[in-house]
Amino acid sequence: MRREVLLLIARQFWVSTFKSKGIFLLMGIMVVLLVYAVYSGVGYHDQNHFRIDHQEKARESWEGNPDKHPHRMAHFGTFAFRLKHPLSVFDFGIESYTGNAVFLEAHRQNVANFSEAGFSTGLLRFGELSMGMILQMILPLIIFFLGYASIVSDRENGTLKVLLTQGASWKEILFGRSIGLFGISCLFVIPFLVVTAILLILEEHSVDDQWVRLSFLSLSYIVFSFVLSLLTISVSARSQSSKSALIKLLGLWLFMIVILPRASQALGTYFHPSPSKLEFRAAIEEEIIQYGDSHDPNDEHFAALRDSVLRANNVDSISQLSFNYGGLVMREGEKISASIFNEHQQQLVSIYRDQNQLTRSLILLNPYLAIKNLSMTLCGTDFESYVDFQNQAEDYRYSLAQKMNELQIKYISPKRVSGSEGKVYVVDKSEWKAFPDFKHQFQNIQHSLENELISIVSLLIWLVLAVWVILYLSRKSTAL
Repeated sequence: MRREVLLLIARQFWVSTFKSKGIFLLMGIMVVLLVYAVYSGVGYHDQNHFRIDHQEKARESWEGNPDKHPHRMAHFGTFAFRLKHPLSVFDFGIESYTGNAVFLEAHRQNVANFSEAGFSTGLLRFGELSMGMILQMILPLIIFFLGYASIVSDRENGTLKVLLTQGASWKEILFGRSIGLFGISCLFVIPFLVVTAILLILEEHSVDDQWVRLSFLSLSYIVFSFVLSLLTISVSARSQSSKSALIKLLGLWLFMIVILPRASQALGTYFHPSPSKLEFRAAIEEEIIQYGDSHDPNDEHFAALRDSVLRANNVDSISQLSFNYGGLVMREGEKISASIFNEHQQQLVSIYRDQNQLTRSLILLNPYLAIKNLSMTLCGTDFESYVDFQNQAEDYRYSLAQKMNELQIKYISPKRVSGSEGKVYVVDKSEWKAFPDFKHQFQNIQHSLENELISIVSLLIWLVLAVWVILYLSRKSTAL
C-alpha cells in the first residue's frame, strides 16, 4: 500500500464528512454530553471529601473514649469508608450500587451500606451519564452513522469505479477510509481523555499509578474506536445499498450493547441465584451457634476449652489463672465467627462471580463488553475492587477485635470472671490511640490488569480480526 494514496483517501473522507452540517451537530451534542458528564462526575467524585471527613470523625470518636474495659471498646467499634478512585470521575462502574461504609464491631461482620442506589429514585436503573458510558454506548452509534455509506455510496454513484481506474487498489481504498473514519472518531474520544487528565491534575487525593491507568485507558478506547471504524467500513463494503448498511450497523449496535449484555446478566442470575441479606446472615448465625457460642458458659465447645486451659495451667478455677480467661474466650469466639463468616462470604462472592461468568465468557465475542469491563477495572469501579475493600474492612475489624481481646487477657485482672462494668477493670485510653486507623488502599494496576486479561485479549483479537476482514474484502469486493 502506498502511504500517499492512503492519506489522500483519508483526507478526502474528512473533507466530504465536514461538508455536511450533520458532523457539527454531532460534535455539538457530544460537547453538551461531555459538559454534563463532567459536571456529574465531579459532583459524584466529590463525595470523597465527605467520606474522608467521616473517617476522621470516626477516628476522633474512637480516640476520644476514656479508660474503659477493652471488650466495651470492641463493641463500641468504628467505621471503614470506601474512597472513590480518582479515575471514577470518568467511569462510575458499579459504584452506585455498592455500599461505601462498613460498621466494624466485635463478633459481627457487617456488609457495606449507604449505596447511591439506596437513596435514589428508580431512574438510576436507566444508567448514569458518565464519560465512560458515552464513549461505550454513544460513540459506536456516531462512528456507524458517519461511516455506513463511505463505500456503498461510492459504489452507487460510480465514484468507486473512478478511484479504481485511477490506480487506487481496494486495499488502499478500504484502509484509507478506515483511517479517515478513525481520525474523525478521535475528535470525539480525545476531548474526553484530555478532560479526564485535567481533572486528575486538579485532584487533591492522587494515587500513585493513576497516570499509568489513564494511559492504558486511553489506549483501550483508541483501539476500540479503530476496531469500530474497521468494522463500519467492512459492513459498508459488503452492503448493496446505504440503507442496508445502516440497518446492519444499527442491528449490530443493538445486539452488542443492549441484547447480549442484558440477556447474559439475566441468565447468569437465573442459573446462579444468590441468597438474600437475611438468608445470608441467618445461615452464618446458625452455623456459629452449632460450632460454639462464646457467650454461653455451658456451651460444649467452650466448656472443653475451659477444662483444657485449667489442666494446662494446673489450677482448679479460672480465677486462679495468671491471665484473664474471659479475653481468651472472646479471642476464640472471634476466631470462630470470623472463620465462618469468611467461608460464607467467599461462597457469596463465588456466586456473584458465577453470575458474571456468562457475561465474561462473551467478552471475546463482544468488544463492547471488553471495553466496558476494562474501563471499570482501570477506574477502580469494578466488582473486584469492591470485594477488595470488603476484605480490607474485615481484616481491619478482625485485627481490632483481637487486639481488644489481647488487651483484656493481658491487663484485666483474672479475678473478674465476667462482666465489664466498673472503673477498676479498665485499660488506659492511650491504647485506643495506639491502634492504627483504617486506610482504604486501592488495588495496584498489575492486579487490576490481571483480573481483566480476557478483556485485553478480546480487544487485540478484534483488532486483528477487523484488519483481516478488511484484507479479505480487498480481494473479494467489486465496484458493482
